Amino acid sequence: MAVNPADLSAALVTTPVAIADWLVVLPPAWCILIGAVLLMLRKSLHVQGWIAVPALAVLVALDALLLAHVAANGPVTMVMGRWLPPFGIAFTADLTGVLFALSGAVVALAGGVHALADIDGSGRRYGFYPFLLLLMAGVSGAFLTGDIFNLYVWFEVLLIASFGLITLGSEPRQIDGAIKYAFLNLIATTLFLIATGYLYGIFGTLNMADIAAKAAAGREHLPLMTLATLYLLAFAMKAAAFPVNFWLPASYHTPKVVVSALFAGLLTKVGIYALLRTLVMLFPVEREALSFVIALAGVATMLVGALGALGQSDIRRLLGYVVISGIGVMLAGLSLGSPGGIGGAIFYALHSMVVMTALYMAAGLAGRLAGSFDLNRLGGLYTRSALFSALSLVLFFAVSGLPPFSGFWPKVMVAKAAIDIGAWWLTAAVFLTGFLTTIALGRVFLLAYWRPAADALPAEAIPASALLPLAALTALTVVFGLFPEALLSTVQHAAEGLSDPRAYLGSVFPGVN
Repeated sequence: MAVNPADLSAALVTTPVAIADWLVVLPPAWCILIGAVLLMLRKSLHVQGWIAVPALAVLVALDALLLAHVAANGPVTMVMGRWLPPFGIAFTADLTGVLFALSGAVVALAGGVHALADIDGSGRRYGFYPFLLLLMAGVSGAFLTGDIFNLYVWFEVLLIASFGLITLGSEPRQIDGAIKYAFLNLIATTLFLIATGYLYGIFGTLNMADIAAKAAAGREHLPLMTLATLYLLAFAMKAAAFPVNFWLPASYHTPKVVVSALFAGLLTKVGIYALLRTLVMLFPVEREALSFVIALAGVATMLVGALGALGQSDIRRLLGYVVISGIGVMLAGLSLGSPGGIGGAIFYALHSMVVMTALYMAAGLAGRLAGSFDLNRLGGLYTRSALFSALSLVLFFAVSGLPPFSGFWPKVMVAKAAIDIGAWWLTAAVFLTGFLTTIALGRVFLLAYWRPAADALPAEAIPASALLPLAALTALTVVFGLFPEALLSTVQHAAEGLSDPRAYLGSVFPGVN
């Protein structure tokens, strides 16, 4: 694809900017605006949650409108300051980016509501809600940007916010977890920046659409394998893939439970999204060359996560390994490269964002009811709340990939895509991981919920603001498990858009062939 600046200028001048195009930039801008308002009201602790929760509901509405617009009209681009691409900073929303953004907003809204019961006055005083809005600004910006250096910037924004959230309370275990969390993430960020500087030196551009076009035209004489490998390593660290996964189970159990829930739902998925965007859209040939390495990393990540979960007695640590296991399934889909494999990876990421957030919330409520997160001390939760126990059981089934819940369909997609190319061992790994995860979480249910309590449980009730988001997220897993057709079709189209980015490129460079 040849980009002529004169043709590009004429196309942009004659094409009116649709009002709907502004939806691309509104989600991160809205989060920054509300985060600033909350920061100015940091001494008004009683109003912070009542401002943040409606603001997050607006964020969900903005992303839903953007998804409807993109589904109907194709990818949409907003160029900052009317600087012509590839020189200006572009926000480009396609189906993949908007699906991730909307799922992230839903998770954040659930977390904001849950925090009304989980975050006390001290946590609000030290900025939980401003940090949450800043985190969502970084997450939304990462999913919607069309500029790879801007992707780095949004990674930094969410990383800064996550540092604030993980240390909220300043307890020694939180500081210890924050150090482990920060160390490897900063290494990954440095690798990301090095790769991006190298990329700019090669292409002279940072616009993703322009990079995709130039990479396709000059693949024979450009060191694209080096670039793809650097990005794979950097984003695999962000996603907690094997063998650079050890930071996650060492840190995710240390902050407030709602913070762990948000991290489990959002942060590793940003790394997966970045892998999909760079390796599938920008460097597809190099992804194909690296497919066996990615598949091996995926299998190892699945098994390490599932076996790690079997060996844990603390529910929060156990869930950290379940997060890792799910990352392996996504990597398996990425390694396959087919619409079925990529679609399965996208579907599983969306499912994991919802289910892992809900599971951490359930773990927090279990700890509240029983006064402990230790399986050796837990028991009797079913007698305390049958509804809560039923919701937890549904989530255990969903994350294990059992029908009829949302985790079943993406695993089937990935398994079928693997069978189609004869990679039976990859299919076997997916199903073995599901079996081991079922055992690990079945053990949790039997010990913590079904077994009678050894001692009298604390007289602690479940607040409605904590149970409501858990029930809502659980309902989503049931709905998309029982009625998956719409989401299956959407993720297939999203995968096709990544693999064949002509519509994406046409959005950035309208009227240019």
